Amino acid sequence: MRLSLYLKLIICTAMSLALSTAHAAEPAASYPSKAVRIIIPFSPGGGADNLARTLQPALSSALGQPLILDNRPGASSIIGTELAARSAPDGYTMLLITTTHTVNPSLMKKLPYDPLKDFAPVSLAVTQPNVLVVHPSLPAKSLKELVALGKAKVGNLTFASGGSGSQPHLAGELLQMIAGIELIHVPYKGSGPGVTAVLGGQVTMMFVGPLAIEAHVKSGKLRALAVADKKRSAVLPDVPTVSEAGFRGLETGTWYGFLAPAGTPQPVIDTFHAAVIKSMSTPDMKTRLLAQGVEIVGAGPREFDQTLREEIVKWTKLVKRAGITAE
Repeated sequence: MRLSLYLKLIICTAMSLALSTAHAAEPAASYPSKAVRIIIPFSPGGGADNLARTLQPALSSALGQPLILDNRPGASSIIGTELAARSAPDGYTMLLITTTHTVNPSLMKKLPYDPLKDFAPVSLAVTQPNVLVVHPSLPAKSLKELVALGKAKVGNLTFASGGSGSQPHLAGELLQMIAGIELIHVPYKGSGPGVTAVLGGQVTMMFVGPLAIEAHVKSGKLRALAVADKKRSAVLPDVPTVSEAGFRGLETGTWYGFLAPAGTPQPVIDTFHAAVIKSMSTPDMKTRLLAQGVEIVGAGPREFDQTLREEIVKWTKLVKRAGITAE
C-alpha cells in the first residue's frame, strides 16, 4: 500500500530532524578535531595579544589542536568582535575580549552586534587591576588624603588617561563619583604618554596597570596610593586595596575572557573552558602570568555571563553621568 503524501512528509521531516540533531552532536563529541581560531580585536603587542601569545602553547596542548591567533584591530575592538559574531557557532572561532566589550555599548550610538545576545560566554580568564599613582611631590600619602586635598582644592587636581573612554579615564570618573570630588581629565594618545606626564609632574595622578608603573613606584619616582581591586597585587603587595583605603566600589581594571558565537553547543563551550583552566594551572604558566601583572580567575560561562551583565550596567551608568563620548 502506497504511503500518503502527508505521511511521507511526516517521515521525511522526522528523518531530517534526526540527522540534524546527530550532525549538531558531532562537533561536541569530537571537538576539537582541527585548528581553533582565536580572534583578537586588538593590535599586536597590546595586553590582549600578549596574553593570547602567552597562553597559546599551553592552550593548544590542552585542546590537542593548533591555535590560530587572528588580530583584527579597529574601531575600539568593534571590527574583530563583529567578525566573531558572524562566524559559525561550531567552536572553531573564539573571541578574546577585554573590559572594552562592556564599555562600548554605552560609548557607541549603535553597535553592529548585541554584546550579550550574539555571544555565548566561555571563560573569564584573568584580570589586571588598576593602580592609582601620584607624583611624589603631591602632599598626599594615602587615598583619603588625596580625596581631602581634592575637596580643599576644587578643580586643581588633574588625572591622565590613554584617551576618552579608556580604562584610566573611566577609573578617574568613578573616583570623582564615589569620592565626591572634581578632577580635570587630561587625555593622552595611550597610557604610556600619560604615565610620562605624571612622572614629569605635568599631571597629578593616573590609574594604570601595575606593570607600567612598578619600576617607577619601587624607585620612588611615583607614589602608589591604592590598588583598584578586591585583593592586593602580587606585583605591589605593600599597596592597600581601595576598600582597605576606605573607598568601596572603586574597583576597576581590565579583565580578559573568551566568548563564542551565539548558538555554540554547550559541551563545546565546556571543553574550551576546561582547556583554558588547564592551560593556566601549571607552575610555569602561573609565574609567567604573574610577571605580566595579571591575576588568574578562570570563571566559567555562568559566572562570566553575570560579570558581563553587571559590567554593562556599571559602565552605562558612569558614562551617562560623566557625559563621556567616544573619540
